[in-house]
Amino acid sequence: MSQLYFATAARSAVGLIRKGNEDSALTSPHVIAVADGMGGHAAGEVASKIAISALAEITTVITHPDIDSDSADDLYAESLHTIDAEIKGASNENPELSGMGTTLTSLFISQEKIALLHIGDSRAYRLRANSLEQLSLDHTVIQELLSQGTISEADIATHPQRSVLTQVLMGDGITHAPLLILEGKVKDRYLVCSDGLSSVLSEKEIKSLIKGKDRKEAVDALIDATYINGAPDNVTVIIADLVETEPDNSVLTIGAAQ
Repeated sequence: MSQLYFATAARSAVGLIRKGNEDSALTSPHVIAVADGMGGHAAGEVASKIAISALAEITTVITHPDIDSDSADDLYAESLHTIDAEIKGASNENPELSGMGTTLTSLFISQEKIALLHIGDSRAYRLRANSLEQLSLDHTVIQELLSQGTISEADIATHPQRSVLTQVLMGDGITHAPLLILEGKVKDRYLVCSDGLSSVLSEKEIKSLIKGKDRKEAVDALIDATYINGAPDNVTVIIADLVETEPDNSVLTIGAAQ
């Protein structure tokens, strides 16, 4: 099997209503991730930074040439528990941070295999040829109601529980979150984003803005579109194309984790 890599462009922006940015993100040739913090009083910013900083450290371990793929997958999957424990520790040390939490949606590529790690309502999409597919499933009350057939897509915009999360990293322990394993192909394009994007733009709009553009143009087009539509929340976007030549191998963080 050949080794594929993420060639990325990313940006995190404060929305038009929020006073600060509670989103954090990570990019590297092997791991990309978005964390959307919550909790107020700067606590959301702290939680997302903890998540991304911890994942950045884990990335250096799981991409080391001496580690085998099974061990790397196990460590990557366990990162949710590691982050949750760190959030609990920070809250215990500083009671003002109590109640903070964060989503985390991440992709890890090893050879041609991609693992999706996900909790919360930040999202991962894949554009393959002309088809855009949402890879992650929101951990929200709305998604549960949709899955049960209790409500329709048309009901989402006005539903009183449209923003209620059912799973999040906040130091309370987490249920088992298995990795979703995907097969990567050269020229696949991945989008990882906070709900500041996905709650504002439709899937059709997202597809039209990321198809046929270079990575940076696609990132800017998505964020510009959220601003045109009011940008009620912070918005963080990573565009990652699968390539065969390894880009700069540095791990970069943006947003609150910068």
